[in-house]
Amino acid sequence: MAPVRVAVAGSSGSIGTQTLDVVRAEGADRYRVVALGVSSSVDVAVAQAREFRPEVVAVTDPTARARVAAELTGLGIEVVAELADLVAPADVVINGVVGFAGLPVTIESLRAGKRLGLANKESLIAAGPVVQPLRATPGAELVPVDSEHCAVHQCLRSGASHEIARIVLTASGGPFRGRTAGELATVTVEQALAHPTWAMGPKITVDSSTLMNKGLEVIEAHELFGVAYDDIEVVVHPQSVVHSMAEFTDGSTIAQLSLPDMRLPIGYALGYPARIATPFGRIDWSALRRLDFEPPDTTTFRCLGLAYAAGRAGGTAPAWLSAANEVAVDAFLAGLISWNQIADVSVATLDTHDGSTPGTVEDVIAADAEARRRAVEHLQRITDQTNGPTPPP
Repeated sequence: MAPVRVAVAGSSGSIGTQTLDVVRAEGADRYRVVALGVSSSVDVAVAQAREFRPEVVAVTDPTARARVAAELTGLGIEVVAELADLVAPADVVINGVVGFAGLPVTIESLRAGKRLGLANKESLIAAGPVVQPLRATPGAELVPVDSEHCAVHQCLRSGASHEIARIVLTASGGPFRGRTAGELATVTVEQALAHPTWAMGPKITVDSSTLMNKGLEVIEAHELFGVAYDDIEVVVHPQSVVHSMAEFTDGSTIAQLSLPDMRLPIGYALGYPARIATPFGRIDWSALRRLDFEPPDTTTFRCLGLAYAAGRAGGTAPAWLSAANEVAVDAFLAGLISWNQIADVSVATLDTHDGSTPGTVEDVIAADAEARRRAVEHLQRITDQTNGPTPPP
């Protein structure tokens, strides 16, 4: 049996590098990496390409692309500009691109009838109305790679869709669980990036600290599984062992448990509907002492409630929220605003949402651009109030 051909978009990031870990663990007779894609990480892309010898490497940054092409001269590897060009040679596409930039990979993978392991939540959040019809393309499969949605995907194999009563998404609570808004007014970037259980990229780690990550996952769960927002609940579970649950109409709750290890959901997406042979996240039941659960603090962590509101509003509201949050998190990481002000930017932007509904990818791109423009305006007002207006040049 020929090995499964794998494309990895965002191969230099957390999801991408762990995907390659799974491929190494499972062996070349099971999986063959045929395409890799990065934004600008020259050294990583070159090292990965030399190890796996893919057919195609995509590098979106022109300067970095030229350097990668020079480094790979003579190896028979095509170097291209667009991440979507990774799809064609693959059987399975892992989309680990961070942010809105991952949308073209999602669109092209489903349009081409491929299996898509989706770790790029913005694809469904920002472009749900556009992406959903593509899921009906013959051969197209969307298998979530987020630990929570992968857990739900596994749990739902226990019953029919009409038997689902409730989905329960678990949240670690991030590094600031139990803190008040006042206590969080002066937290640093370094503190926000110190996640207690998961090793992730900076953007998603900050999102975890604000619970925006969980809010976006609520919207994604609605899009993935067709469950109403009233039937999607979030519960804080600091051990990050129960990754999510599904409750059925007879009162049964099915949960997926494992130690925190993103290679498990990645392997699930690579092997689906079969399971891989490498036991990532195996639990030592003699050492696991307790599992705790508590409701989230939506007063301090306002982003969670904001995501529910955007999801219920529908149309381009989730896209606006996602875009505004990206702008705000970038500003926080750059030291321009405080942690509490991440939510302020998102609230102010969503308050001006124009009520539009996207029909095309171009509509989604336009909505994203407009939301970013407004978020930058709100960001400027906040920084002016904090620091005074920027003097003219």
